[in-house]
Amino acid sequence: MSRHKKTLQQEGTNPRTLVCATILTPSLMSPVFLLLLPSKCKSGPVDLVFLIDSSRSVRPHEFETMRKFMIDILNTLDIGPNATRVGVVQYSSQVRSEFSLKTHSTLDTMVKSINQIIPLAQGTMTGLAIRYVMNVAFSAEEGDRPKIPNVAVIVTDGRPQDRVAEVAAEAREKGIEIYAVGVARADMTSLRAMASLPFEDHVFLVESFDLIHQFGLQFQDKLCVDLCSESDHGCEHICESSPGSFHCLCLPGYTLNADGKTCAACRSANIDLVLLIDGSKSVRPQNFELVKKFVNQVVDSLDVSAHGTRVGLVQYSSRVRTEFPLNMYHSADEIKAAVMKVAYMEKGTMTGLALKHMLENSFSEAEGARPLGRNIPRIGLVFTDGRSQDDITEYAKRAKEAGITMYAVGVGKAVEDELREIASEPVEKHFYYTTDFSAINTIAENLKLNVCPEESQGEIEVKDPCACENLVEFQQATMSRMAARLEQLENQLLSRK
Repeated sequence: MSRHKKTLQQEGTNPRTLVCATILTPSLMSPVFLLLLPSKCKSGPVDLVFLIDSSRSVRPHEFETMRKFMIDILNTLDIGPNATRVGVVQYSSQVRSEFSLKTHSTLDTMVKSINQIIPLAQGTMTGLAIRYVMNVAFSAEEGDRPKIPNVAVIVTDGRPQDRVAEVAAEAREKGIEIYAVGVARADMTSLRAMASLPFEDHVFLVESFDLIHQFGLQFQDKLCVDLCSESDHGCEHICESSPGSFHCLCLPGYTLNADGKTCAACRSANIDLVLLIDGSKSVRPQNFELVKKFVNQVVDSLDVSAHGTRVGLVQYSSRVRTEFPLNMYHSADEIKAAVMKVAYMEKGTMTGLALKHMLENSFSEAEGARPLGRNIPRIGLVFTDGRSQDDITEYAKRAKEAGITMYAVGVGKAVEDELREIASEPVEKHFYYTTDFSAINTIAENLKLNVCPEESQGEIEVKDPCACENLVEFQQATMSRMAARLEQLENQLLSRK
């Protein structure tokens, strides 16, 4: 259930039944969420059941936010007896149906019923609720329609008090695709126990309300008609569907033309890039190897040379170590070979110390950074899996004040507030997070470090004058300069007469 569908669709997904398990902290919801959710779009018929956790740990104001969360989702859907049907089931130590799929046929009556729900305020029997969904809520007696996709959204505030792994496995065996979305107090073990594979596609961990809209976008996008597949989109490279619409994208190294469909060979800008990678003991050896592959994937997207892009690598834990400076290697192959030889440090997580080292050493001219006057962008990328053991505020701020564009990439237990403090503005373009090391390759694909020169104002690498199309430009420029010089000489001769 991706936020946007590409023309190249995933194989192996079962369109019959979907279960979305959503763990969220309701206090993160706000009126802004309504703006973040997409507008209504055309969708096929769906049978949707919400399972809402009303255990005693859910505070009254949190339950109100869960209530609003459901209503905001419903506001994006096409509700009707022949379109989307909705039921709501409340659970704690017991399970109680508030209304079934056949009870309401309009949005207004559904919203009224949701606003009248009284919490049970007992335990958290999530496994029992999932079983009820399979056996009762999606039965013909409750309004379930044959050959119509079944979607269940489980909303809970924490760890289940019963076993969910077995019942979730049973659900998956019946063709149910399970998505698990966690916010704040989410228990990752339970999310993984409920979710389908691969986890990077089915487990979502959201820590604040300004990220929760991602689930809303992805949820509706799954229900919407994929216009990239269903229409003649005309995109030259990539078509990406969004709810009720689509837009064209270009492959790395290309920019979208004014027609919004075709792409042009932007020439990449040169950059000085320093990567700071977390080598603390929490990363673990097997994951550190994935981090090194992540670094090499980033390098593959760059135009590395002595006069082009330069790359330096710093590893940090309780101390900081320069693995190689910006001026050591002049080809992607050399850099990638050096990266794979980097030894894992282990120990602590001194991110602040690493930022200080980057600012004072890595971007010095002595280590290969080119003078500021040449307007070559300086980019720092911090990769971490946990909370820093020292203060990052001073040197995160000083790095950005020094003109370094900062990217922050977090995985696992990385702290969102720290990542956002490190990242340059706009944060949404410089901050990346994933729950699992196995998904960091996706982040590498999405990083836009090798920007076009009009965006970076960096130098453009000198063209090969022997290339056919460039030879013409070279000849024209040379003839123009010669003509100007001849005119100048003629004027000098005439002035002497």
